[in-house]
Amino acid sequence: MAAQGFRPVYHPAGQDHALRGAVQELRTGRWVAMAGLLDETTGWPAWTRRTQVLAAVAAGTDVVATWRAEQPDSVPALVMHARVAVERAVRAHRTNHPRTRELWQEAWTACLDAAELAPADPVPWVCRLALSVLDAQQRMEEHRTVPPAPMLPPGPWGLLAEAEKRDPYNREAHHRMLQFVYARRPGPLSEAVNYAQWAASSAPVGSALHALPLYVRVERYRRERGYERALDLHWVAEDAVRDARRAMDDWFLFCATDEASLLDLNHLAHALYGALKFTDAARVFETLGPYWTPQPWSYRTAHPDERGAAEEVFLRARSRCLGGAEARPGP
Repeated sequence: MAAQGFRPVYHPAGQDHALRGAVQELRTGRWVAMAGLLDETTGWPAWTRRTQVLAAVAAGTDVVATWRAEQPDSVPALVMHARVAVERAVRAHRTNHPRTRELWQEAWTACLDAAELAPADPVPWVCRLALSVLDAQQRMEEHRTVPPAPMLPPGPWGLLAEAEKRDPYNREAHHRMLQFVYARRPGPLSEAVNYAQWAASSAPVGSALHALPLYVRVERYRRERGYERALDLHWVAEDAVRDARRAMDDWFLFCATDEASLLDLNHLAHALYGALKFTDAARVFETLGPYWTPQPWSYRTAHPDERGAAEEVFLRARSRCLGGAEARPGP
């Protein structure tokens, strides 16, 4: 049951209140607040995060097309056009939509145009990384380049390098690369494990990439849940506790609340809770405030697609960590 009637809130903007306002306006079909927000955004990490959230909301609308029609010389509008085109192509790919190839080509062209007119912007390169998932067979040469370290697979390393040249340790770029590694070779996760550990080990203190191994651990849990008994032991294993501890010490303790990814915070709270580090997890829950994301909590339910079940798992974990009870976490 929810503690004292508390119900968590999911919002793509999280604690970025300026972004929240722009999303609200975007949902009503207006683009002016989005344009104003992007004009005021400083720093590539914030720019990348905000354009990603806005594109996810705008992908089902014509708002960005309207913006471009009214301000055809706006570079932010062009970048958002690429963002929306990529979002639509990736969604089509997930559902095997018959227009996937057409949307892929449109998105590819939009990325090239954005890279040309915004040469210092990492987002067009992040977008091309996102599109690489559609080429899991690695037919395109740039999706099978030589990796920068042993134990890593061939892949779109040149695209990642271009994004990193503009914004070192760009969070989304590395998550897009991880998605490519998943798509390239479904099955054993050794390549994904190696990639996440490589990315985290090279990241400076304060980087969100220190949370990347937690995502791979959740993916392993998701894949093995039907075949392995006592899955709670997955989270208390020495390497799992170490990953959670490193994410806490090398990222969370230095992150700004309004800039931190809700997914990263939820993955960290989830990992610490599973590792029985309830006091540390409580600090993350306190930082989250009223916000949550269904993943990774949904993977601890019998029906991962049911948000209500995931919410109850989240609330149970939150109550356990903030309330100081001595019970073990539920399955």
